[in-house]
Amino acid sequence: MAATSPALRPPAPAGAARFADLPLLGVAVVWGASYLAAKGITTTQTVVAVLVLRFAIVLPVLVVVGWRKLRALSTAQWRGAGLLGLVLSGIFLLETYGVVHTSATNAGLIISLTMIFTPLAEAVVTRTAPPRAFLAAAGVSVLGVVLLTQGAGFTEPSVGDLLMLLAALARTVHVLFMARLKSVDGADALSLTTVQLGSAVAVFAVLAAAPGTGPTPWSVAAGFGAGEWAGLLFLSVFCTLLAFGVQMWAVRRTSPSRVSLLLGTEPLWAAAVGIAIGGERLGALGLVGGMLVLAGTAWGRRASAVRPPTATE
Repeated sequence: MAATSPALRPPAPAGAARFADLPLLGVAVVWGASYLAAKGITTTQTVVAVLVLRFAIVLPVLVVVGWRKLRALSTAQWRGAGLLGLVLSGIFLLETYGVVHTSATNAGLIISLTMIFTPLAEAVVTRTAPPRAFLAAAGVSVLGVVLLTQGAGFTEPSVGDLLMLLAALARTVHVLFMARLKSVDGADALSLTTVQLGSAVAVFAVLAAAPGTGPTPWSVAAGFGAGEWAGLLFLSVFCTLLAFGVQMWAVRRTSPSRVSLLLGTEPLWAAAVGIAIGGERLGALGLVGGMLVLAGTAWGRRASAVRPPTATE
């Protein structure tokens, strides 16, 4: 369950890039583990309350750290970041409800389809045909998801699987908005993320106050034991606050392709954690499907990075 990423910078020297690899890989690991952590502390009735608690813990820290640059944001930048935050709130709601209703392994692998959906959506928006290799990779990924969700035999995908698919589409919308919203051009990455999370927390707080959306965040927090608090702090501190800080540090010391490659291992870690710690089982079809998803998204990421030749080349 990744947080928003700061804008990537030009490539850094090779030594600095290698130095940044391990922390970035650590971010991918904790993001992969976040699906099982969220599943362990959340029920259908407590999704909204847990989301309020998760981000309310880190938001004050982000505000204090970035206060000076937050004040420097223009009105248009605040509006743009707030709009992105509304999309972000939808992503987290879909992901959290989705992981409650499916396995952590399925959740992590299905959400990786964002890496396929985003270049396809960008091709539609820009009216540019994607490379044939990318289309083939997309087909492999889709086939993988079909097999992944049928690990116990061919049945209808679960509600959770469908919600994670919608979350992947919502992530795609969020990425396109970030790339095309002129109002957020030039905004500091930390300030942009802080406003987005603040907007998302506001949405969660309104939903939590509405009747019929489950217990209040405070009653959920009061009922947490040590294990639940550990899971919540893991999601808040490691998967949000520290992960964002590591990205901010690493993107100044490595290349965009290296960041993409390392953070793109998130679904692999989600599957590893779900199977090794969560005791989840994919079955033969699911195992083949998971491998196809990983292979297809990796292939698609490489294919989308290659500029197709023009008629004059």
